Amino acid sequence: MARKYGTYAEFWPYYLAEHGRPGTRAWHYTGTALALTLLLAALVTLNPWLVLAAIISGYAFAWIGHMLVEHNRPATFTYPLWSLASDFRMFFLFVTGRMGVELRRHGINPSKAEPA
Repeated sequence: MARKYGTYAEFWPYYLAEHGRPGTRAWHYTGTALALTLLLAALVTLNPWLVLAAIISGYAFAWIGHMLVEHNRPATFTYPLWSLASDFRMFFLFVTGRMGVELRRHGINPSKAEPA
């Protein structure tokens, strides 16, 4: 049974640990970038099917990463809103070059699954 987190601040380190391997994060980053691109395209073209494609692609890439790389159950199933927020937080930390610092701050080596 999954641990219960009462606050997002408690959940965030758990989320990071569940994405400890660089490959898992790479799958997430790819899915999030594709989802954001599809959402932008939906806005520009007013095509609602692109919103559905964004949701499916974002989750599909993330779940593939958990299945093939991390070998764990996605936190989305237990904490859907916090997981979604965390995915975007992780993505923006990555694109701004601050993800490694955040991982190390929580005792996770950015290049390996072992603790720093």
